[in-house]
Amino acid sequence: MQPTDTSAVVEALRANDRFMVTSHDNPDGDALGSLLATHLALDALGKDSLMVLGGIAPLPGEYAFLELEARGLLRSAPTDARERVLVAVDCAQEGRIVEPTLIGVASLTVNIDHHHDNTRFGDVDLVVDDASSTAEVLADVFAALGIDLTPAIAEALYTAVVTDTGRFQYSNTTPKALRLAAVLVEAGADPSKVFVEVYESTPFPKLKLLARALERATELAEGRIVVSELRREDFDAAGAEEPYSEGIIDHLRAVDGAELVALVRELPAGASSARKGSLRSHPDGVDVSAIARSFGGGGHKRAAGFSTDLGMDEITRRIVDAFQSANGDSPG
Repeated sequence: MQPTDTSAVVEALRANDRFMVTSHDNPDGDALGSLLATHLALDALGKDSLMVLGGIAPLPGEYAFLELEARGLLRSAPTDARERVLVAVDCAQEGRIVEPTLIGVASLTVNIDHHHDNTRFGDVDLVVDDASSTAEVLADVFAALGIDLTPAIAEALYTAVVTDTGRFQYSNTTPKALRLAAVLVEAGADPSKVFVEVYESTPFPKLKLLARALERATELAEGRIVVSELRREDFDAAGAEEPYSEGIIDHLRAVDGAELVALVRELPAGASSARKGSLRSHPDGVDVSAIARSFGGGGHKRAAGFSTDLGMDEITRRIVDAFQSANGDSPG
């Protein structure tokens, strides 16, 4: 991390008084935890802060305990957006901000992230691509600002770290991430509560949706690739809401011998694209962010996503071709 990067963010947060904090579409634990933690930290500094996530899709139920709605989450741009500084957390590209008007109207944009392919769309950018999570980056910013870690801030940050590291099992689990987790627990985060809320509070329709995805799973490239899809009929049959697909891909990545896994879901009518894909690879596997970028998406080297209007057969073909090319294999 360059010291001037943190200094620039600290100065921007200190020098301004009115903020709106946002994150990416289809928010995960790092996005939502970082969103809430930043909002609470700005409140602690005596700033006027709002949280904004555009769209009408419900938030993933496993993060309901963060009580974002009860804390004033807005689902559209505030009327005074032009008078506020935009703080985008965990968002690699401005196109993934669900309320796109925020970028164009904000008086200043601060971009805080850990994705290596972040486009640096902010007026002030702090991108630490070797951090375990955006929450880890924020913890350093909060420390530089002299913000005390209240139990609420600590629990939001802990939720972000534990989910983005896959419960401290992914390759981004560094000594720094583990030390941060200890600090957050000491500050009041409850690991048992977070575990139960995120991982052991599965709605039954989500379980049925998982069954659909597992039933459709296919092995390709001699078992080195696993691909599945979720169609609208699957959501309807399971009685599942859109966010229930979150986390399903982790069950696919557990398949023995799978080096790359993909889950493609059909989006509801009226969405900006027909399908959304998620990609994962093992620690020594291919850079799935490069594959995602070929579809116009992006993400981490081991976890990435994209949106597309292509059909499932063409998506699968391109994923397999990219995997084989990255491994020097002959197309087959």
